[in-house]
Amino acid sequence: MKNTDVQTRREFCVNACQAASLLAFGGALAAILQGCSSDDPLSSGGQNLPRIQATAVNSVITLAIDAASPLTTVGNAAQVQYGSGTLLVAHTAQDTFAAVTAICTHQSCAITGYSNQIYICPCHGSQFDANGQVKKGPANSALRKYQTQFANNQLTITIA
Repeated sequence: MKNTDVQTRREFCVNACQAASLLAFGGALAAILQGCSSDDPLSSGGQNLPRIQATAVNSVITLAIDAASPLTTVGNAAQVQYGSGTLLVAHTAQDTFAAVTAICTHQSCAITGYSNQIYICPCHGSQFDANGQVKKGPANSALRKYQTQFANNQLTITIA
């Protein structure tokens, strides 16, 4: 009488290889999913920056800072889009604004997030203060800063 509950060596090896393959696949899948979920502050309360359309004339952008502007309140920021580029502009003090490039110095991703007066790159989580200084890598270079002037509710940004 043959015992049907006993595995052959071949069946055992096949089952062991299948189990090892499933474990390896599970580990690889976990690593991939962990790479997709980051410490990106946008996923933990940050927000996308509002956009302002602007025009550059002779390398100067002029914005009206009035009640309708997202830049009215100190601490707020916005993306300022003009002909060939985008700047990040923050209202840093009563009559002071800071303008920096919107392109992350790590791998040239467009910076779109802002949380607690910190710009956040959505690609790899680099963080910059309102003046473009690196607060958290992987970026290790500051964002390019542009000269600003504010008078009579008009913000002027020189992009040359």
